[in-house]
Amino acid sequence: MLKIENLSKTYANGTQALKGVSFNVQAGEFVVILGKSGSGKSTLLRCINRLVEPTGGRIFMGEQEVTGASPRQLRRLRRKIGMIFQQYNLVTRLSVLTNVLTGRLGFLASWTGCINYFPHDSVLQAQDKLQALGLDEKGGQRADTLSGGQQQRVGIARVLMQHPEIILADEPVSSLDPVTSISIMDILRDINKKEGVTILCNLHLPELAREYGDRVLALKDGQMVYDGGPENLDQAMAGKIYATN
Repeated sequence: MLKIENLSKTYANGTQALKGVSFNVQAGEFVVILGKSGSGKSTLLRCINRLVEPTGGRIFMGEQEVTGASPRQLRRLRRKIGMIFQQYNLVTRLSVLTNVLTGRLGFLASWTGCINYFPHDSVLQAQDKLQALGLDEKGGQRADTLSGGQQQRVGIARVLMQHPEIILADEPVSSLDPVTSISIMDILRDINKKEGVTILCNLHLPELAREYGDRVLALKDGQMVYDGGPENLDQAMAGKIYATN
């Protein structure tokens, strides 16, 4: 489904965030990308949907190449790729329902977002997503009135409005308390197992990687240092392949 070939990224200040990273992801996998701050996790996810332009290498979604895609082609590809952000990335002055509806913007004419117009069937879908995530009574509230966990669920509902083939979750629980973190990870696992959506999820806690990942990729200093099952992660860490601090 997803193929990464020798991906690299060097920023203008000379920082090498990624150094020849290669891996494949099969449809329906829940893949955790594990690493401490500065390991290259966020850059990797943002390169996949070209929020960050890679310096070298190639990225494929199925038979379509993401790297080198034209703006029109990239717009179509991004419809298939949902993104969940660490800091939620909501428009806080807008209502919860409107934030969820923005997940449809890639499918609608550009003027619809400018005048805050969405088709009735999209509104019904958004209300269904909010109900499924326990937020059906919050739709009319401003997004900034919600707790962090609630805001992240709004972000998940927004992504689900795309009906994505793959979700990129960039540290989705790092700003949340442990109990809320588990609830968000449970939601992501349900989406993966019940709806068959492929998930790549950045995490920095090995215990969450072991609990939720079908497969774990570990990055250190921009390089892939582990690719395997969560059952072998302790042995890999003991061999200092991945440092926890």
